Amino acid sequence: MENNREILKIVVVGHVDHGKSTLIGRLLYDTKSIPEGAIERVKRISKEKGKPFEYAYLLDAFEEEQKQGITIDTTQLQFQTEKRDYVIIDAPGHKEFLKNMISGAANAEAALLLIDANEGIQEQSKRHGYILSLLGIQKIYVIVNKMDLIDYSEQKFDQIKYEMNQFLNDLGVYPLKYIPISAFNGENMTFSSNKMPWYKGESIIEAMDIFEKDKGLEDKPLRFPIQDVYKFDNRRIIVGRIEAGKLNVGDKILINPSNKTTRVKTIEYWQEKDKTDTVSAGMSVGITVEDEFFNKRGELISHEIDSPKTGNVFKANLFWLGKTNLARGKKYKIKLVTQEVECQIETINRVIDATTLATLENASEVKLNDVAEVTIRTKETISFDEFKKNHITGRFVIVDGYDVAGGGIISSGEIKTPFVNLLVDGEQEIQLECLDDFYFVIPENTIKKAAANANVYYVGDKINLTGDTFRYPLDIDIVDLNKKTVAQIREESLIRIIPLDSYEYENIAIIDSRGLELKINSKDDLTKFKNEFQNDEQSLNRWLHVTAYKNIKIINQDSHNMEYYL
Repeated sequence: MENNREILKIVVVGHVDHGKSTLIGRLLYDTKSIPEGAIERVKRISKEKGKPFEYAYLLDAFEEEQKQGITIDTTQLQFQTEKRDYVIIDAPGHKEFLKNMISGAANAEAALLLIDANEGIQEQSKRHGYILSLLGIQKIYVIVNKMDLIDYSEQKFDQIKYEMNQFLNDLGVYPLKYIPISAFNGENMTFSSNKMPWYKGESIIEAMDIFEKDKGLEDKPLRFPIQDVYKFDNRRIIVGRIEAGKLNVGDKILINPSNKTTRVKTIEYWQEKDKTDTVSAGMSVGITVEDEFFNKRGELISHEIDSPKTGNVFKANLFWLGKTNLARGKKYKIKLVTQEVECQIETINRVIDATTLATLENASEVKLNDVAEVTIRTKETISFDEFKKNHITGRFVIVDGYDVAGGGIISSGEIKTPFVNLLVDGEQEIQLECLDDFYFVIPENTIKKAAANANVYYVGDKINLTGDTFRYPLDIDIVDLNKKTVAQIREESLIRIIPLDSYEYENIAIIDSRGLELKINSKDDLTKFKNEFQNDEQSLNRWLHVTAYKNIKIINQDSHNMEYYL
C-alpha cells in the first residue's frame, strides 16, 4: 500500500543566504526523514569542530547516505507526512535548476519562495519569482524566514508581503500563502508558533499538505499523438501512445491540426484476452476510425471539448545547450511529441544568464546555458498545449543539424493562428492556400510565401482569383482533399460546398485547396479519381499538375516580410 501514496514535487527557491539549506534540513529533521544515526553523527562532527549544529549540515548527511549505497538523488530530497510523500527539488545552482525544469527532468507542481525577513526582498528574490512565472508554476507559498532576527515583527512581515505581492502580481504570479517562520528555531515549521500569535495561518508542513495535487494524466483531456498509420488487410490502424486522458470505442474525436472529426470504430488487439473498449494514459494502442481520412504521424487526437491549440506561432521559454548560439531567423527543427517540423526563432524577447540571473532585453542570440523567452514560428501548423496545462504536449526540443540543442516549454503568452482564407457554407468550411503568392528570393536562395490577407468568404461572396503568382478561371471547383469536400466557384463567387462523394463532373477546371490542378477531364476521370483516392491516397501523384495555374516568381529581395517556405 505504501507504493500507492500520493507524491508531490516541490521546488525551493530563494537567495543563496536566505536559509534555503536550513529550511530543507529542518523539514527533513522534523519529519524524521533522516536516520537518527546520521543526525547524531552530524551533531558529533559539529561539536568536534567547535561549531554549532546547523540543520543545513543534514543535506551533507544525505550525500553521505548515498555514498553508503542508498539510492537518493542529491537534487531530489524525499520526506513524508501522514498525508503524502514529498520530493524537494534542490538543484545545486541556477543553471542546473533551470536546465532540469525546462528540459523536464524535474516537474515541480508547487514552489516555496524563500525571503530573509531581516534583509528583506533582494534582487535575486525577484529573479527567482520571475523564474517561477517562466515555468508556469502556480501553486506558490512565499516563506519569510529568520523572523527571530526582527523580533517576530508583524509590521515588517506585512511590509514584505505587500512589496512582494506588487512585484509578483505584475508577473501573473499570485502566491497562495505567506508564511512567517524561523527555520533554525523551528517556529511555524511543524506546528503554529506561540512567538507569532498574530499569524493565524498554518505551519509550513500543514500548509504543504493543503496543496492540491495536479490531476493525474488519466483525468486530463485526451491527448493521443499519432505515431504511425499501418495498413493491415483492409484496415488503416492508427497507432501511438495515449499521453493523457481516456478513449472509448464510439467516442467522437478531433484530429488536429487538420481539424477533422470522426468516431472511434475499434480498439485493436492481438489476443482475445486483450480486447477492450477503453484505453487510457500510458497505454500504447492501435485504433480504427469510421472515416478513412488520410492520417499521418504527428497529428494529435483529442475530444472536441478541451482540444489542444493549433497554430504556427507561439511564445516559449527555452534552455539553450547548442554548440553554436541560438540565432534569430536561423532554421531549426522542433520536436513536440510525435510532431517534427521546421521552425525559426522569430523574436528573442529576453535572455536570462543562468548563472547570475541577469536579464538582457531584445537580444539577437542566446548563448550556451542561457534561458530565453522567445517567439517561435513553425513552417507548418502544429498542435500543442500550454505547459502549465499539460507538461507532455507543452514541452519540446530544438534540433540544430543532427544535435538536440535546446529544450523548451510553451508559455501562456499570446498564441497566433495560421494566416488563412476560409470558404464557409453553413457548417462546412475549406481553408485556402491557393491564394498565397510564392517567390524565389535570389540573395537568400530560398522560396518564400506571401500569405494573402485572411478573409472569410461566405456563399455569394466575390473572391479575387488572380494574384502575383497565380491566375485561376472565373469558374472553378476547389477540392479539400483532407475533408473530402468541394467548393464550387462561379463567376468568382462561392456557390456552395458539397461532399466529394456527391460531386459531379461539369467540365469546369478543378484544383485542390493549395492551387494544384486536378487533371480530371471527363466523368470517367472523376469516377476513377474518386475510387483511387478512396482506396489509395498515394494515387494523387498522377492526378496533380503543379504549374497549371501557379508559378514561382524570382525576386532580388524580400520586401514583404514573407514567411520562408522551402
